[in-house]
Amino acid sequence: MIRPRKRFGQHFLHDRDVVDRIIDSIDFNSNDTPVEIGPGLGALTLPLLARAHQLHVIEIDLDLAERLEQSVGQTGKLVIHRSDVLKFNFSTISKEKLIIIGNVPYNISTPLLFHLLDQLSCISRMVLMLQKEVADRICAAPGSRDYGRLSIMVQSVCSVEQLFNVEAGSFTPVPKVESSVIKLSPLIEQEIKIHDRNLFNILVRTAFSKRRKTIRNALKTLLQDKELLAAGISPSSRPEQVPVEAYAKLANIIYDDSRVRGEE
Repeated sequence: MIRPRKRFGQHFLHDRDVVDRIIDSIDFNSNDTPVEIGPGLGALTLPLLARAHQLHVIEIDLDLAERLEQSVGQTGKLVIHRSDVLKFNFSTISKEKLIIIGNVPYNISTPLLFHLLDQLSCISRMVLMLQKEVADRICAAPGSRDYGRLSIMVQSVCSVEQLFNVEAGSFTPVPKVESSVIKLSPLIEQEIKIHDRNLFNILVRTAFSKRRKTIRNALKTLLQDKELLAAGISPSSRPEQVPVEAYAKLANIIYDDSRVRGEE
């Protein structure tokens, strides 16, 4: 008998209605290669394989990987990558774009999201089940309580859609929190143009390290009032009131200014 392992944050999905809703939201097409993160006991895996006929899965738990391999039968071609997903290079899977699907363990959700964002060039879209609190932060609008660094970093490169919530009773063992399924679709490059992603990351991190201050005070070591105004931002605004596009403009102002000064 397979027992959930706390160190892997395992909560196995068993609700077939939830499985069907996730699969219906994926929009399969013949040019995409589906990849499931953390297949666990295979609640999503087997229906996904029946729909796509070929599926890659990434599983760190060797016992679960072996069990899954034995349970597939003639359903389709299953390729199991026995690996830590946080270290996995998704570009090695296929020359085709990937659809990333998964019930993401709560304990790795944020680092995994940033890992996936670093590999968007090989991803066409993602359908992920996350802790609802994390999903709310990803999809939050400027000015809301949940809007912050995670919202901005994801929305600067992806369109986001919160599809539906999942009750704790849909899992074994039952978690203490509700979950939510979201869809992330990479933006085309021109939608939010950022000259230097590293500089953008530093800017946003700096702004939200002093969330309760005004944007003027939070970014006083990086920008002056005239530059905030040039990006359409009131210096008296709070960091959580500034939209993604405005942060991109600020990062580009700093980047262009450094080029003028010859700092590159």
